[in-house]
Amino acid sequence: MEQLTFKLDQFEGPLDLLLFLISKHKLNIYDIEIAKLLEQYMAYIDEAQFQNMEVASEFLEMASRLVYLKTVSLLPRHEEEEDKLKQELTGQLLEYQACKQVAALLAAQNRSADLFVRSPMELEADCTYTREHPPGDLIAAYLSALGKAQKRMPPPVAAFSGIVKRRVVSVTSKIIYVLKRLYRQRMVRFDSLFESAGDRSEMVATFLAVLELVKSKRVQLSDDNADLTFRR
Repeated sequence: MEQLTFKLDQFEGPLDLLLFLISKHKLNIYDIEIAKLLEQYMAYIDEAQFQNMEVASEFLEMASRLVYLKTVSLLPRHEEEEDKLKQELTGQLLEYQACKQVAALLAAQNRSADLFVRSPMELEADCTYTREHPPGDLIAAYLSALGKAQKRMPPPVAAFSGIVKRRVVSVTSKIIYVLKRLYRQRMVRFDSLFESAGDRSEMVATFLAVLELVKSKRVQLSDDNADLTFRR
């Protein structure tokens, strides 16, 4: 049997000691092996007395109770009394165990001398707006929001009329211009098409017109890309 070297002041009472022994030796608290529990309990009491420690009377009372319970279990035709005594002991142990668990929980929640707090609770959010505002405040807030929204909108085209002014030249008009030149001359120099261009917009439109005609195979460029003729 394992030598027990515990001190009696480690346990608050006999129930505390019994719970320790049940846990240590993995006994079933709902069907306690009284003989084995008594053996371990008495070994602890004997060890305490061997070390000249004062054993409280409540520990000795529990020892006599366990001895009586074991005696009843050995007597014939005393099953009902044995079951009753075991159920009573089991109930006390379970109740004491629950008290210890609650005490440990309260100790963990103790933040100061006498202050205990509970765990946070989940609350349902109430999104209903309950405040009341004067009509003037609501109108002012609306106008303020409206002004900020207008500031985020892009400025109208008229706002840039004095800053950027560019003539729009149609690519279609330049296609007609190139075809008329080829009808009259049958072949024209590529760079001559840009001689009459008044600005960059007109030059770009002319260039795009030539690309469109070459793409549609209506005109043909020479090998050196210098002359432009009708495609045959």
